[in-house]
Amino acid sequence: MQKTGLFELQIVMTVAEMGGFRAAAVELDMSPSALSHAVNNLEAKLGVRLFNRTTRSVALSKAGEQFLARVKPALQEIRDAMSEANDSSDTLSGTLRLNIAERAAEEMLQPVIIEYLRRYPQMHIDLVTDARLIDIVADGFDVGFRLAEAVPQDMVSVRLGPDVRLLVVCSPDYLARQNAVPQTPHDLLSHACIRYRFTSGKLYRWEFERDGKSVVLDVGGPLTLDSPLLMAEAALHGVGIAYVYEGYVCEHLQSGRLVQLLPDWTPVYDGLCLYYPRQRHITAALRAFIDLAKEARGAFAV
Repeated sequence: MQKTGLFELQIVMTVAEMGGFRAAAVELDMSPSALSHAVNNLEAKLGVRLFNRTTRSVALSKAGEQFLARVKPALQEIRDAMSEANDSSDTLSGTLRLNIAERAAEEMLQPVIIEYLRRYPQMHIDLVTDARLIDIVADGFDVGFRLAEAVPQDMVSVRLGPDVRLLVVCSPDYLARQNAVPQTPHDLLSHACIRYRFTSGKLYRWEFERDGKSVVLDVGGPLTLDSPLLMAEAALHGVGIAYVYEGYVCEHLQSGRLVQLLPDWTPVYDGLCLYYPRQRHITAALRAFIDLAKEARGAFAV
């Protein structure tokens, strides 16, 4: 029988865990063609087909299921042994790739990112701020950060921030130019509202709730943006009424540069979460990052 390397076995296990060649290739930092070639070579050595492939899906064959059931425990033992050896070392090295919403990145920079690099100077962090909700596995990220409601259900989620609230805000100058202050959500239909567009192209419909009653409005206005930071800035300049998370405007409310409208109607959402793939092995470097993020929980408002 021809020799089979541990990495070939790791490839099979990763393809099975990730449910596809592309995601597995990203996880293993190799090209899809190289990964496919390695699987084909292993199947040739074993004389069996490990995966049933179609243009849309990849699934373990019966022989593949039996094979993985035998080798997976042994591979996990090897993973654990290597992780323990790494944990026992005083030095962590490597790269962590993080995908974070912009406002959360601002709050995390000093207490988590900079502190992590101070503790582990041989580590490198590659941080990408992104308003989109992406597939962190397919795009090669180790960790994502989003509000709890946006975290995919198949991810492991670690709550970091407190509950957050959407706030309706505008400048005193804008209110001074109006005939009346909005008293109910429907009053907003006669005002200039600053609209938000998702990266999908869909416009956000403003959602309100009070005493079990929900109201959803398709407001109108002169400006549509895809950034809450820009929405807050536009509101500061009197363009109209914005509806954004409190973290973007709390300082401006305290200074009086913005005022809050309809405070009894704005809903509360679960706060910021760190999340990562359920199937992913937690390296010592990632575990240290997660632990530090937990330590810094009190620093996050969004």
